[in-house]
Amino acid sequence: MAFQTQSKNFDLTPSILALADSPHYLVGAYDSNHNFKPLMNSEKIATVSSLVEAKQLLISKNINSASIEYQSAYDEMCGTQTTNHCRQVIHF
Repeated sequence: MAFQTQSKNFDLTPSILALADSPHYLVGAYDSNHNFKPLMNSEKIATVSSLVEAKQLLISKNINSASIEYQSAYDEMCGTQTTNHCRQVIHF
């Protein structure tokens, strides 16, 4: 699922982040060090209002699958030992 950026040869995994209690989604990509970055070096991390918009943005960049991750601070606040986020690969 990784793709090459236009200017550098880093493997990036297209990703959509859904944040608990937030009205928007972040669209970007994880690099091999699990840093969340813009899809392309010349862009910013995109903010969209729905999953439909996130998918449309990725499709417009010829990307047909992405990791979607749901993050919540509540697990950490409740004392849960693991910080695993809910993550799934979607194809469109």
